[in-house]
Amino acid sequence: MTAKTHLAALQADLTAFRGYLAAERGMAKNTVLAYERDLTKFHNWVASGGVPNYLKPSVRELTNYLGHLKEAGLAAPSVARNLIATKMFYRYLRLEERVEQNTVELLSSPRLWERIPHVLSPESVEKLLQAPRNEDRFYLRDRALLETLYATGSRASEVVNLQLADLHLELSFCKCTGKGSKQRVVPLGAQAVSALKIYLQDQRPLLTPGDKGNPWLFVSKGGKRLTREMLWILVKKYVRRAGLNARVSPHTLRHSFATHLLAGGADLRTVQELLGHANIRTTQHYTHVDRSRLQAVHRQFHPRG
Repeated sequence: MTAKTHLAALQADLTAFRGYLAAERGMAKNTVLAYERDLTKFHNWVASGGVPNYLKPSVRELTNYLGHLKEAGLAAPSVARNLIATKMFYRYLRLEERVEQNTVELLSSPRLWERIPHVLSPESVEKLLQAPRNEDRFYLRDRALLETLYATGSRASEVVNLQLADLHLELSFCKCTGKGSKQRVVPLGAQAVSALKIYLQDQRPLLTPGDKGNPWLFVSKGGKRLTREMLWILVKKYVRRAGLNARVSPHTLRHSFATHLLAGGADLRTVQELLGHANIRTTQHYTHVDRSRLQAVHRQFHPRG
């Protein structure tokens, strides 16, 4: 098989795979497009001589492909996503009896490529939560916003989509709607409840004059729902003021929430429930972060600790 016919066969297989995902797997158009984008990288790598025969790749050749993606500047999660797309493609080829064995299944994302979440210390979190000041135009809203992010460990999208009906301050909890429209109940600490009460009483009415039916908890100057982009900008503003690492983002507070709970003795299943993770393996990432707790447990319970 010449190089030209080899690439033509690969393109034909990729086209058939796209049809398989849409017709037989029933995947959404955007999901199919995402697979197509990732596999375009694989096609280009094969075209550049990455593997002589894509129907008989060796483990070394496929490992070189992952290395190629990393050298191209892809972050660890993007490399992992491309690996999933490649695995799906080869599973399809196996079903179609185009390949005799699925070598790609022997690959896994190297553990060193795992992205360990960036976490703030409790002292740094306190600095951030205290960063909004009286001179800030909407400091009551912003303080309540930061307190809610850390108190619930919610995603930015979940916080900006909170409605007044989701709050139950008298019982110190709120209802969050996460991925896949799954709802969960998350407790609110005393400081978050206090900040929310003050915001709702003293500032939110000024942001929504004559609009008593406005359902959104966190609103902008014009009374519209605060966007994720605006939330990101606000967090970055207070991160700079608090003198924290520029990498800190709204999601950092979610990471910190989980890590601090585990450090305090919370069990993994509870943290999984609070975060709204479908798979506990996602939650287990946080056990890699809090080494101090593992060391403390070892010292306490090991006979020679």
